[in-house]
Amino acid sequence: MRQNWPDRLWLVRHGQSQGNVARDAADEAGAHEIGIDMRDVDVPLSELGMEQAAAAGRWFAALPRDDRPEIILASPYVRARRTAEIICSEGALAGGPAHTIVDERLREREFGIFDRLTSAGIRHKFPEEAAHRRRLGKFYHRPPGGESWADVILRLRSMLNTINLHYCDRRVMIVCHQVVVLCFRYILEELDEAAILGIDRQSDVLNCGIAEYRFDPDAQGLCVPELRLWNYGAPLEAEGAPKTSAKDAVTGTR
Repeated sequence: MRQNWPDRLWLVRHGQSQGNVARDAADEAGAHEIGIDMRDVDVPLSELGMEQAAAAGRWFAALPRDDRPEIILASPYVRARRTAEIICSEGALAGGPAHTIVDERLREREFGIFDRLTSAGIRHKFPEEAAHRRRLGKFYHRPPGGESWADVILRLRSMLNTINLHYCDRRVMIVCHQVVVLCFRYILEELDEAAILGIDRQSDVLNCGIAEYRFDPDAQGLCVPELRLWNYGAPLEAEGAPKTSAKDAVTGTR
């Protein structure tokens, strides 16, 4: 019996955000707090982030119509929604401009008491919790009031069930966040903790970096998701928009 999968799935990290810029500045200065006074959900794209999103949108628009996404899903966070809107405005979807479907299960990992703190700030303000995180590892560590990577994976399993139910055999793009992209890889490729953290250590996910999965069934209708592109930044380079891979605005993300 045939499995229910999309025809194709793209995972796109949002463009560079003002939070990414503020975090880089805080790390460079050795500060304990990130200098951005707003909720993480409200952090907008930087000017460069908007350019990156437009470049990615033009790359998708240049694909043959039957190879372009049909559906676009996004995290409710402003930086992800705006990235999706810009991508759509460049003609990336087959059928032209489209409504972005926002789903809260695609949101950034929640950081609880670590919100707006740098790694140095966590060690200074919460030394016992920082030691606990080192012992447990970031895959399973849940900061008070926040989420672990494993928590994110639980909600993404539900998200994939929804995609497979409503968008079976469709071409789907998801615009989300760095840890969310990595956790999708964990699920789709049936990885373990060591494998996904190894991928995480290799490099940060590029802002507007593209991952692509194909789902080609065998004679029995069974398939294994096949990763065709990973952290693909060529479209940004071709458009002249610089590649960036800054960590997210709050600590703990890679």
